[in-house]
Amino acid sequence: MPALTWTETLRLQQPQMDRTHEEFVALLADVRTRLGPPPVADAPADTLPADATAAVATAAVAAFERLLAHTVEHFAQEDRWMQATGFAPENCHSRQHALVLQVMHEALRLARDEGRGEAMAILVDELGTWFPQHASMMDAGLAQQMVALGFDPETGTCRQPLPEAAIRHCGGGGCGG
Repeated sequence: MPALTWTETLRLQQPQMDRTHEEFVALLADVRTRLGPPPVADAPADTLPADATAAVATAAVAAFERLLAHTVEHFAQEDRWMQATGFAPENCHSRQHALVLQVMHEALRLARDEGRGEAMAILVDELGTWFPQHASMMDAGLAQQMVALGFDPETGTCRQPLPEAAIRHCGGGGCGG
């Protein structure tokens, strides 16, 4: 799978969120580049590509570490915004963030501690598929809630009152949550 590239279709008209998302896409693409081309379908994927040198493997792990550090703060920022705009702590959007971070941490552990880069390589490709869907549904729902409440991400304040009942779904259309 080719690396995900930033396009205007990913823009949600929330400048701070859009900048963070654009950074995520660039970091994801950097990891994919450093990993080299994805393995051929049905080929065993028990390590980084066979022709990967130690330097390539080290560079890929370092790039993934940068992606993970960015994603931790990216998701924490969105989780703070959700809390400030009336989402319940256990909403499905935040749960999805936690699950993705858990998988990312485990993929990094396998690559760094056991020299098994296959999970990291697979995850990079899966994140490229997952992210546009996540952004267009869950993040778009959050961005809409921010606009509806007149939420200022710089100050963390809303011009409108929060909803009476906490939002337990993701905020996106079609979420059963």
